[in-house]
Amino acid sequence: MRVPSTRRLRALRRAVLGVVGLTGFLVIWQLIPTLGLINPLYLPYVTDVLARLFEQLVDLAFWRRLGSTMTSWAIGLTVATIAAVVLGTVVGLVPFLRRATHTMVEFLRPIPSVALIPLAVLMFGIQRQAALVIIIYASFWQVFVQVIYGVADVDVVARDTARSFGLTRREQLSHLVLPTTLPYLMTGLRLAAAVALILAITAEMVIGNPGLGRMIELSRSAGDAPGLYALVVVTGLLGLTVNIVFRFVERRVLSWHQSVRGEEPL
Repeated sequence: MRVPSTRRLRALRRAVLGVVGLTGFLVIWQLIPTLGLINPLYLPYVTDVLARLFEQLVDLAFWRRLGSTMTSWAIGLTVATIAAVVLGTVVGLVPFLRRATHTMVEFLRPIPSVALIPLAVLMFGIQRQAALVIIIYASFWQVFVQVIYGVADVDVVARDTARSFGLTRREQLSHLVLPTTLPYLMTGLRLAAAVALILAITAEMVIGNPGLGRMIELSRSAGDAPGLYALVVVTGLLGLTVNIVFRFVERRVLSWHQSVRGEEPL
């Protein structure tokens, strides 16, 4: 009973500290324009931002645009993950392919996804497909590289032992390659989820597709600072939610893994 009690106390302490930190941040935010340190036209009062945020939450149009953004995020992340897992596994299992594709991967991976927006618009116009090109490209590398590292990290002795016991290729993949690669894959998936959300909103801002990004750009062009900050808060909450969800999934999927068993629960 002592261990659960200790964990509950730690969780309660973290929750209290989180509330105190958030409250302090909001108070400081409110004081900055109140004391005239920054013009409220550029940094509105936190009370005005929260009021506008609540107005957005009861607006059906806001939820439709939020749904559009999350749909692009989900489609792009799913396609990128499937492609990265398949290609990463094939490349990781074949040393010749790893060496042959290394230079190409290191050349393509650092290319900023935003730089591809003109090409995506040229190919698909102002459509969701243009945003998906950017989201998939950026998310793909996060998972692909992690899968390659995971597959390549399979212990040579364990692989030779599996072969000596006559395990088929499918059995080696399920009992040897998958357990080794899964921690890498979950890390790549968590990173890709955050990157996909960033690119979904960025693409909407630049391309003009309906969504949160488009709302942010319209608020900026209209000089609506409280509305702009309210939408920025929404994007921050979305990013936090995505990270929490994927961390939860990661801990459940890897509950057997050493890295998770030694981790303090959130």
